[in-house]
Amino acid sequence: MPKTIPISRNTSAARARRVKAMLLPMPRATADELALRVHLALALMRAGSGSMTDAQTLTQTMILTGFLAEAGYGAARHEQLVAAEAAIAGSFDHGRETGRWELDDHGTHLFTAIVTTYDEQLRRAPLWAVAEASERLDRFQSGGSDQRAERKLA
Repeated sequence: MPKTIPISRNTSAARARRVKAMLLPMPRATADELALRVHLALALMRAGSGSMTDAQTLTQTMILTGFLAEAGYGAARHEQLVAAEAAIAGSFDHGRETGRWELDDHGTHLFTAIVTTYDEQLRRAPLWAVAEASERLDRFQSGGSDQRAERKLA
């Protein structure tokens, strides 16, 4: 007769572990994987061999970096983000017109700073802050409000 898998009846212990994990930064391997994707997108755009997906990745990174900085994790100035937004918008226009997806030197400089900040945020910000910023980005992309969701008070 097969043995049954022991299931903990203490769901509050499992819940407590999940809550505690949300207070810590994300695992290093996960942060490295996310950062690598962004660095690759930046390198491809800098080399002039990027794609619309690479431009979208940089745009999402720019927005997430702003949200995390707004929450108190990392430094990103509003002027820096506005300039980066203009640079990536130019890349989208140029890419759609010519099929060549790239960032000029100024855009590369702006996004290098943003990607560096994003790397730092992924390594230091608690997982709940990254998750909240990601959810905010999802709402923003779906046309909803990009404002932080009000937390329920128990």
